[in-house]
Amino acid sequence: MSEAIDMTGAVQRQAAGEALQVLTFDLQGETFALDAGVVREVIDLTAETRVPGAAPFVEAVINFRGRVIPLADLRLAFGMARGEPTLDSRIVVIEFELKGGDATLVGLRADKVHEVTLLPLADTEAPPSVGLRWRADFIRCLAKRGGELVIVPDLSQIFATRGGASGTVVPFAQAQISI
Repeated sequence: MSEAIDMTGAVQRQAAGEALQVLTFDLQGETFALDAGVVREVIDLTAETRVPGAAPFVEAVINFRGRVIPLADLRLAFGMARGEPTLDSRIVVIEFELKGGDATLVGLRADKVHEVTLLPLADTEAPPSVGLRWRADFIRCLAKRGGELVIVPDLSQIFATRGGASGTVVPFAQAQISI
């Protein structure tokens, strides 16, 4: 399933009262959310190995359950400064389906992981084309929750542009909800 924004389908699903199940996390004070179906595990920080010549966005790898996986920093994709790790910092391990159908795991740095929650599709909308400090094509949608905006990144676009990978981020359960 592609993470491309399909507002026509989203509007139809809004009428049915559907929601997107997400894992929320912080990056430099901003709240982001990932489709919970792509999240494999949330882990504490672990030793990183820098990869010479790698793109800054994915310049390190980690050992995850005996497998070497790339470690990406979404802050760099969104033009934020690198942050120093804190006691709340975590790594969110996701499943990334490469072009051709092969799946791989990728770790994403997070300043703080909050919860798995539901974002009603009725509260989501496409990013504005002007006035946004980040690339609109890196944002799958924005959701309003409790007076704040939650950014749902388009990981497929980010990895294709910044990480040198061509593929899509696909939920494990192949959920029917996509916005």
